[in-house]
Amino acid sequence: MNSDLTEEEMRRALFGAAQPEEQVPTPLIKEPVEEVVLAKQVLAPATKKKVAKAFTPRLRVTLRVGNEFEGKMIELIHEADTLSSLLAEQEAVKAAKKKYKYVELVSVKSM
Repeated sequence: MNSDLTEEEMRRALFGAAQPEEQVPTPLIKEPVEEVVLAKQVLAPATKKKVAKAFTPRLRVTLRVGNEFEGKMIELIHEADTLSSLLAEQEAVKAAKKKYKYVELVSVKSM
């Protein structure tokens, strides 16, 4: 083999004879770019609509609370926004335990 091949001969051997394609390159025409300016929209201050208050189920929990064992007890009323009497009772007892040591449930009624 002849190892003294020129670059052009190697290209012809690998890629075949180069056939010049007669293409006339179309000149690139740059279209005028419109200048885009982003403007903030001016919005009127949003008026808050008053939503009609939907019916919320409420339960009234009555507790007897105190800080002395078998001492003076006062009645405490707690209103819970739930239909579950168990949740209402737990919520009321939790709130009462923050201030009083002894808590006794009297009743749970719907309002």
